[in-house]
Amino acid sequence: MNEMSRKGGYGLDVHTSYVLSGDRTPGFPGEQRSVRRLRVTPEWAYGLSDNIELGAYLPLTTLDHNGRFNVSGEKMRIKFIAPHPAEQAWFWGLNFELGRVQHRLDPNPWNAELKGIWGVKAGSWTVASNLNYDFKVHGPAPSPSTLDVSTKLSYQLNDRLSLGVESYNDLGETRRLGHLGRQSQAVYAVIDRSFGAWDLDLGVGHGYAGAQDA
Repeated sequence: MNEMSRKGGYGLDVHTSYVLSGDRTPGFPGEQRSVRRLRVTPEWAYGLSDNIELGAYLPLTTLDHNGRFNVSGEKMRIKFIAPHPAEQAWFWGLNFELGRVQHRLDPNPWNAELKGIWGVKAGSWTVASNLNYDFKVHGPAPSPSTLDVSTKLSYQLNDRLSLGVESYNDLGETRRLGHLGRQSQAVYAVIDRSFGAWDLDLGVGHGYAGAQDA
């Protein structure tokens, strides 16, 4: 989306996720599966200008069903939202992330993502989409670059509450796109609720097709 910290302002989002069911088989030796693990990641933000925001996912943490706590890495990001007049309904931007994670999350420690941002607001409706290009920066395991697209459709009931649907769809490796029925797909029902200076975004979803987590 196009939310930005004001110039010189700070922001904090806390991303929390828990997978109820899914494939428990590791994708590679030593992988930490997401099933039955609580993942909590603070996302810190700073408004460098009116159109550029710096951010850090720090730290990436997990708590498994046995109560074991792990710190698994960190990511840095920079987001740009193109300037546009207030009356303009549509917006676009770019977001770049560079992260280092431990082996339990990825066999390659350094990875990056370039995200294209696009959206339009029409009355109480908002539709937004991200096209994500993910690639390995450094690591020992062969890893082709991949594409995925995420989309959100939401309806604002009032100035504090909106309802929506989000979808996350892998498109596959960039060198051979297609076979969508074999790729990971997920759909979420979401509620966005404002509590003064704080917002709560809650989503419940299900994975299908090639998704490992349900």
